Amino acid sequence: MKNLRRKTLAAASAVTLGVGLAVAGGVAPAAAAAGPDTTFLVLAPQGAKTDKAAARVAAANGTVVASYDQIGVLVVRSTNPDFVTDVAGAGVDSVASTAGLGTALEEGETLEVSAAEAVNTTADPTKEPLFGQQWDMPMIDVPQAHAVNAGRADVVVGVLDSGISSSHPDLASQIAKNKSTSCLGGVTDTTESAWNPTTSDHGTHVAGTIAAAVNGVGVAGVAPGVKVAAVKVVNDDGYIFPEAAVCGFMWAAEQGMRVTNNSYYIDPWQLNCRNDARQRPVWKAVQRALRYSQSKGVLHVASAGNSNWDLAHRITDTGSPNNGTPEERENLTSSCLVLPGEAPGVVTVSAVGPTGEKSYYSSYGQGVVEVTAPGGDTRFRTRGVSSTLSDGILSTTYNTTTKTNGWGYKQGTSMSSPHAAGVAALAVSAHPGMTSGQLSAFLGNTAEAIACPGGVYNPVPLIAAGPNAYDATCSGGQRNGFYGAGMVNAYNVVK
Repeated sequence: MKNLRRKTLAAASAVTLGVGLAVAGGVAPAAAAAGPDTTFLVLAPQGAKTDKAAARVAAANGTVVASYDQIGVLVVRSTNPDFVTDVAGAGVDSVASTAGLGTALEEGETLEVSAAEAVNTTADPTKEPLFGQQWDMPMIDVPQAHAVNAGRADVVVGVLDSGISSSHPDLASQIAKNKSTSCLGGVTDTTESAWNPTTSDHGTHVAGTIAAAVNGVGVAGVAPGVKVAAVKVVNDDGYIFPEAAVCGFMWAAEQGMRVTNNSYYIDPWQLNCRNDARQRPVWKAVQRALRYSQSKGVLHVASAGNSNWDLAHRITDTGSPNNGTPEERENLTSSCLVLPGEAPGVVTVSAVGPTGEKSYYSSYGQGVVEVTAPGGDTRFRTRGVSSTLSDGILSTTYNTTTKTNGWGYKQGTSMSSPHAAGVAALAVSAHPGMTSGQLSAFLGNTAEAIACPGGVYNPVPLIAAGPNAYDATCSGGQRNGFYGAGMVNAYNVVK
């Protein structure tokens, strides 16, 4: 897939342990009005409260559905076709409709893990039956780390994603239910059915990589001693709207989370351009939410994306918006960035496969990628090493059709980011006094450096994709464009 969506080449496993979940019903359509019922972000001036903006919203026939007074942002619904012009005035810095501003989630191939493999017949809870298939964990020294510190239960990692299956046998004990919520529509809903998955198991897979329990069933997470919180930002159609992301960042801040994982990008544009009138209000709202949550001690970890783009140089985007007619945008500069991955203070993670080399799909860029982590590399041969679907990342899954839990493989920078988030959770477990900035620096300082490969990197395709389709050139020294400071290391952060 050519864009920065949370690309995964394997989806839910058919292994079923545990009962299914009831799916929450839909929302009734709005009553007929002058125009479509549309969501807007309304921003007060920087540092100002939202009372004047809220008054203008009411005068423009809008309804405030969520108020984030801490950052001067309102989420508003209105059927007024002239709302953008009518709401403008004193107390309003900027306003943007978020209609169509969403990024579709795509799922891919499935590799099943049998039920017999998933249960440890020795009944030894220290031996996870599928750990031998988790090549990613020894790569970042997880076994050595667990012997020292497997994480503290008061450390919570927010999984901003499609929800987490609360009935999964590897996750049921790991979820901080009192800190979980749905943020769909920019409004929190803490009922358990609201934050469980309905159409995608992506969040369940991510959560397992971070904190799957060591319980003699299935897999082990990077930090099984910590808790994860489901923060649902992906709607049933597979879209990530900016108001949901803002809600997620603010929720993480107010719930005292120390780390969040963000395996997505916001808006249908692969690159969010701050000088584009259509995108700037979204950028500003998200930036305010990120800065506020960082001030509350939250470290945000995000995937670099799956476009094999050099994010440090000019880019031509021919595939955005991905939910409309694509526009060709040439020579996009540093004013156009992946959001939230390239936002200040966010730890951006590239992906490697089982050989430790950059995955063919992973985006990169010197000064953009902070660290790298296992994400899988299943479709290509890298330097003569055979690759199969099991060279993806094995973790927890939830079949949204049969409503059953299991285990399966996926790949993408969506899978590398939670490895780094798990290592960050171990780090803050061992060093609880760290600020988010110190924690970010610590991840880089404890990473294992990986040198650039010589020349142009071009994995040989197993599936014909055209000549030089995955060319990428690594630049930099100890900190470089492919791997940043290097591979995250779980043992180094706790020893």
